[in-house]
Amino acid sequence: MQADSLSRDTDRILKNPLSLTRRQFADLCLSLGEKAIHAKAIIKYIHRAGICDYAEMRDIKPALCDKLAQISVWDLPTIVEEQRAADNTYKWLFRLKDGCLVETVLIPADHRNTLCVSTQVGCALNCAFCATARQGFKRNLNSAEIIAQLWLVNRRLRAVSAQKVSNVVFMGMGEPLLNFDAVIDAVSLMTDDYAYGIPSRRVTLSTSGYVPGILRLKTVPSVALTVSLHAPTDALRDRLVPLNRKYPIAVLMDAVRQFLESRSAPACLSFAYVMLKDINDTVACAVALARLIGDLPAKVNLIPFNDFEHSTFLSSQPDAISQFRNILSEYGIVTTVRRSRGADISAACGQLSALKGNEMRKTRLQYAE
Repeated sequence: MQADSLSRDTDRILKNPLSLTRRQFADLCLSLGEKAIHAKAIIKYIHRAGICDYAEMRDIKPALCDKLAQISVWDLPTIVEEQRAADNTYKWLFRLKDGCLVETVLIPADHRNTLCVSTQVGCALNCAFCATARQGFKRNLNSAEIIAQLWLVNRRLRAVSAQKVSNVVFMGMGEPLLNFDAVIDAVSLMTDDYAYGIPSRRVTLSTSGYVPGILRLKTVPSVALTVSLHAPTDALRDRLVPLNRKYPIAVLMDAVRQFLESRSAPACLSFAYVMLKDINDTVACAVALARLIGDLPAKVNLIPFNDFEHSTFLSSQPDAISQFRNILSEYGIVTTVRRSRGADISAACGQLSALKGNEMRKTRLQYAE
């Protein structure tokens, strides 16, 4: 009777605690007749300590824990598969409550652990060089499903070491800015000092060029932004990134400039450029890219193409990549070449796809002549 009365009187739907920001927990505590300050301790228990049982939160008054337990449901993804690559990269296949599958990658390096999280089940953008495109799009992840990837990986790290995730990149399955609200709620928790405490400059949102989402970023706290450009001209980008047909390069670059102008402090901006043999790796492409970027305070990250089943692309040769980088450098653009990690377990950039074997879409994704 007490639980029924609580639910009826406060008109509450069961909540997944992983989805609640500190402010939302504070509001929830107030609505339960308790002090908002309890939110800080609750957030610490859930996200720092990895506790998912209110009964284990010793510093929280039992009456509040009982109230919260009555209106909470801990919907955690289950680990279907864990793989470890030769270079110590890890990949997890997670099953969500409705049976959908997503992949998450941990990239350990000296003094940091970078987690690549997914934001959608599949992706609707159909970029020609990306394995996720084969899967099509099923749905957005909610904020709890995004945060759960970080929560579970941190818990896994705690079980074997004193380490934790230090950097997060939204470069897994899906287009983050097409799931804007859930992504920003997740970022709020990632950067909250009482939760994960990851500095905003170490959280990177990646976009294939969804202009309305870039413009919305002007209103949220600073995070790093990576624009997946991959071509310096509309004619080429239309074929590689179909979203370009709706938001061509001129419109995209204008949105990027507005994003930069909205920041009171220098923004962390980069352009990702996958290197495809004989397609976008020519001298002419390098010069056009350098002129396109101009004096924008941005760096370019060149990404050797990572092969996947049914792809018709090849990665650019090392000499071509070096020449491309040198041309950009001559124009004063800071340019790096990404080292592929986890390719032997299909965990490298562009290889994520929760589909396996016969479930994969058989259509050959290729460059449209």
